[in-house]
Amino acid sequence: MGETRQLHLGAFMRPATIHTGSWRYPGACPDANFNFPLIKQFAQKLEHACFDAFFMADHLAVLNMPMEALKRSATPTSFEPFTLLPALAAVTEHLGLVATGSTTYDEPYHVARRFASLDHISGGRAGWNIVTTSNPDASLNFGLEEALEHADRYARAREFYDVVTGLWDSWDDDAFLQDPESGIYFDPEKLHVLDHKGQYFSVRGPLNIARPVQGWPVIVQAGSSDAGRQLAAETAEAVFTSHANLAAGQAFYADVKARAEKVGRNGDDIKILPACFVVVGDSVEEAREKRAMLDSLVHTDSAIASLSIALGHDASKFDPDGALPDIPESNASKSGRERAITLAKRENLTVRQLAQRLGGYSGAAMVGTPETIADEMEEWLEARGSDGFTIMFSHLPGGLDDFCDRVVPELQRRGLFRRAYEGATLRENLGLPRPENQFF
Repeated sequence: MGETRQLHLGAFMRPATIHTGSWRYPGACPDANFNFPLIKQFAQKLEHACFDAFFMADHLAVLNMPMEALKRSATPTSFEPFTLLPALAAVTEHLGLVATGSTTYDEPYHVARRFASLDHISGGRAGWNIVTTSNPDASLNFGLEEALEHADRYARAREFYDVVTGLWDSWDDDAFLQDPESGIYFDPEKLHVLDHKGQYFSVRGPLNIARPVQGWPVIVQAGSSDAGRQLAAETAEAVFTSHANLAAGQAFYADVKARAEKVGRNGDDIKILPACFVVVGDSVEEAREKRAMLDSLVHTDSAIASLSIALGHDASKFDPDGALPDIPESNASKSGRERAITLAKRENLTVRQLAQRLGGYSGAAMVGTPETIADEMEEWLEARGSDGFTIMFSHLPGGLDDFCDRVVPELQRRGLFRRAYEGATLRENLGLPRPENQFF
């Protein structure tokens, strides 16, 4: 018998929770997204529960929804990742610190320096979430009238990765002699000048920071399109994705790992960590009531805006307490339309209920007791639907406390999750190899 596989758990903090109504939930902290003392407590709670990483998404624009919906969202103000994460590094010892760094609206040298610095400051706990940034509002903040085409964004991202990792390898691990007697600070033979000239970038190098503690910070990728999967297969060590059910998760898991092996990588060196929205109760019924309460806190303006975007049609004209009418196709996202229609039929939701669900959070959810949630997680792990999960908490701090204090002990009791960290770095805790320097 082989060794029992264990789950890896990241926390999607953003830094606040993803559900639109969470900031209004009884006992929740409305300012959790922009309150450092609170965020520090959340990070320390995650570390006490032995989470692999604090995962911070980032946004480069505010206006990504109608104002009537936006004014009810807790997301317009949030800390900049490379200001927040070094501060969290100083108050934690083991927790991984993962941040989004855009390959569309930043430069490789900047990204390489920031993540190398974070890795040194944290003692080897940094992770870079590679995101191509599709929000058209972001382009307006960077001198562009419209976003780059999808194919161009991914081609740029692939070259961006090559430049950043090349810069991280500017120095051999033992390049800095720092010898007072000889007066030699570094060995020039252990310095590499990248001198990259490509389609999108011209970067001489070298990086003016020593090679990161981990060799490279852990590479995380979040795209699920064909181009996104291929980028993940070629570059990623952890993949953040979202699936409606186990069958979809299994298909994605097998596809990405097969692509990785096709390009000469070990599939086990990529950890698939899909999003999982968790609501914990003393009973399944109580957990469902909590979810219903959360969804009811999504204001109609926000909910209807989300439903209209998903369907590609103005949902304000529908009977809110009736069933979803037949929806013809439009030029909007076909997958978004199908997900909304399927969800309405599967759970027999009214237009109002469907809108509140979409306005809150419509992705994969585990709603139940610590035991039933552990059952589901174990099934996904054993069925090769995931290597773990990126947990999205129902509200803060209560939802985080529920998961850490009740679900984690149940996972530990079953031998599905660690009781102590395996190593000092994020790579060690994820079971990932340290990359060799490609130039030395």
